[in-house]
Amino acid sequence: MVSVIYQKRAWPIYWCLLGKDGSSNLEEQQKVLRPVIRLLKKYKLEIIGDREFHSVELAHWLQKQNMSFVLRQKKDTTFQEKRQKFQPLSNIEIYPGVRQFYTNIKVTQKRGFGRFNLGVYWKRKYKGKQEKDAWYLLTNLPDLNTALKTYAQRFGIEAMFKDCKTGGYNLESSQASPDRLVRLIFLIALAMTSAWLQGQKIKLQRQQSYVCRSQERGKIQKRHSNFWIGLYGFNWIVAWHGCQAWVEELVGSIRNKQHIISEV
Repeated sequence: MVSVIYQKRAWPIYWCLLGKDGSSNLEEQQKVLRPVIRLLKKYKLEIIGDREFHSVELAHWLQKQNMSFVLRQKKDTTFQEKRQKFQPLSNIEIYPGVRQFYTNIKVTQKRGFGRFNLGVYWKRKYKGKQEKDAWYLLTNLPDLNTALKTYAQRFGIEAMFKDCKTGGYNLESSQASPDRLVRLIFLIALAMTSAWLQGQKIKLQRQQSYVCRSQERGKIQKRHSNFWIGLYGFNWIVAWHGCQAWVEELVGSIRNKQHIISEV
């Protein structure tokens, strides 16, 4: 699946089903990327990939397409600095808080792929939470800060998959055939976009406080996303109109409250 990331959220725009388990190969990755690159050719694109898209072959192909990219690598990927022997990324001495950037290096012992940059970063412990693994980022971006900022946007994809699954549409419970699954994903993509836009509209109109508690004490981040507000906000608005009539009818049945109704 290929997605466009906008305001920390990912929108699915192209996907294909694989009739197998395990990772995709270069041919399958090219198949899903080519239509998107053609569609968005007027824009400056930066391709972000996790360890599913870690291959140096893909990086070489993107380089030839004049695409910027940041692809997370596995620890057993080998690299070579100038006048040094090839070694796996796991040999790099790193601990939480360390940031390193290698320029113009060879990655993998196979020939013909050219040279790339490599960013290494392990986020320091923050608020009692510690990332399990370091990031090994293969890129053609010029510096580490740019590469980290670009790759960090990938977490919008995790939010997207949660919206598709337990956080929204329960896609994993559909048990649909391949043909129906493709159609279902298409409908979900449209519904996600619609829900997000509706949530944004509710926020711009400053109505989100009627839908949900926007923040929690002691937390800076907002409690609910535009998607959540758009998805469930409509239910609250409909319920509010329905409940208003019920409350007025209930209050009207109490004698000492009837004058309140007449005043309203």
